[in-house]
Amino acid sequence: MKILHILWLASLLWLTGCATTSTPSDTTSSDTSQASTGATAVYPSGPLSPITAGTAKGRAVAGIDAPSDLWDRIRRGFAMPDLDTDLVRDREQWYATRPDYMQRMTERSSKYLFHIVEELERRGMPTELALLPYIESAFNPQAVSSAKAAGMWQFMPATGSYFDLKQNAFRDDRRDVLASTRAALDYLQKLYGMFGDWHLALAAYNWGEGSVARAIARNEKQGLDTGYTNLSMPAETRMYVPKLQAVKNIVADPVRFSTELPLIENHPYFQSVEITRDIDVSLVANLAGIREEDFRALNPSLHRPVILAAGMPQILLPWDNAQVFRRNLEAYNEGQYASWTVWTVPSTMSVSAAAQRAGMSESELRQLNGIPPRMMIKAGSALMVPRAATTRADVSSHVADNGQIAFTPEIVTRRTTVRAGKRDTVASIARRYKVSAADVADWNDLKASSSFKAGERVVMYLPMRLTATALSHSPGKRQAGKAIAQTAKASPARKGGTPAKRKR
Repeated sequence: MKILHILWLASLLWLTGCATTSTPSDTTSSDTSQASTGATAVYPSGPLSPITAGTAKGRAVAGIDAPSDLWDRIRRGFAMPDLDTDLVRDREQWYATRPDYMQRMTERSSKYLFHIVEELERRGMPTELALLPYIESAFNPQAVSSAKAAGMWQFMPATGSYFDLKQNAFRDDRRDVLASTRAALDYLQKLYGMFGDWHLALAAYNWGEGSVARAIARNEKQGLDTGYTNLSMPAETRMYVPKLQAVKNIVADPVRFSTELPLIENHPYFQSVEITRDIDVSLVANLAGIREEDFRALNPSLHRPVILAAGMPQILLPWDNAQVFRRNLEAYNEGQYASWTVWTVPSTMSVSAAAQRAGMSESELRQLNGIPPRMMIKAGSALMVPRAATTRADVSSHVADNGQIAFTPEIVTRRTTVRAGKRDTVASIARRYKVSAADVADWNDLKASSSFKAGERVVMYLPMRLTATALSHSPGKRQAGKAIAQTAKASPARKGGTPAKRKR
């Protein structure tokens, strides 16, 4: 045993010697004396400096001090070349002289900015881009432009679809905090890859990549520079990068512009919480202990009062309320989570008919589903309707992701009379005016197999666009003209033979 113990000690001393042995290539000349004594630690000769997105990949030494707040963190990640023009100074003055606007805008951003900065740093992108929603929407996720761009990143419908932002009857992912940020950064990375210049990438984000590419091609053809400031572009795009640069300058040095930025702490504002069942928005807010408007501020993509789990399996809640929600949801045993479900309309029908089928008032159906006046609901539309107490199945993923509502103008009819020709029957009149024989028979209190005498007046309810041409279809223009002059007030389309209630 003593021999084994001696051998073990000897091997341990040999390994220790290997660990402290250095070669000239392992140390610098200033560290040679340390290496000879067996010391392995190598210390930097200068002071530590904060790490940035650009230096992280180069293995630079990181500062041990964390950013004091999110603004400080953003400043450390600035990596885009500065633009110094008269337009920048003009926008600096514009923002600096509107402290109330800046205050509202920056306070609104406090819910979303941490997540955006995290995503930018994860991708190694300049943190100036976190300020872009100030220019696009003043950080309002419900913003809609005159061109129908929506959300805080202002995606057009087609561009949103290209980047897989769902836009359906229940939600619009162009407004979703996580989805729209992911899409915006994907798009900006794509544009930077195309142009190799952040200013040009930003111009393309505003103006379109094709427009910027054509502007560059025009300059190249004329032998001109192709930088951002050299291109011919619309006034909005010309001001776009100067606006961002102005906000960047104010964030970089708010004291110089007599501006006070609200404190945004350097930690997450919200948590993502999994949803496994359809659930009312009001119930989520109640279980989380927050106001419904605060919930919607973090989940602005929702159109309806219910969350469809198959289409939106996660929601955002304030950081401290997420665990409260999880705990209360687990203890919840007061019946169904959702008061609403989706009904796919089987055939084109009026709003009143759909409301009757759904068991709700016409005004409630219109308000809940955003149905405009003087419209009928087209077949296949996905309507939000009350959920029966016995319903157990949630809405399917296909409907939750793809459900749409489509409308067709309400057909307005006018009561008129036409003259029957020789050998006209209920069926022939119906074919001529593209209505059902049953309706013609009902309007005239006849059987569907009945015939008319030549010149006999036939009561019809025709779409208004057809009443003007009824004269040309009726034998005896003079008599038909007199009959049309006796028409009653316009009334909406109706089902069956009973005249519909006239519109006010």
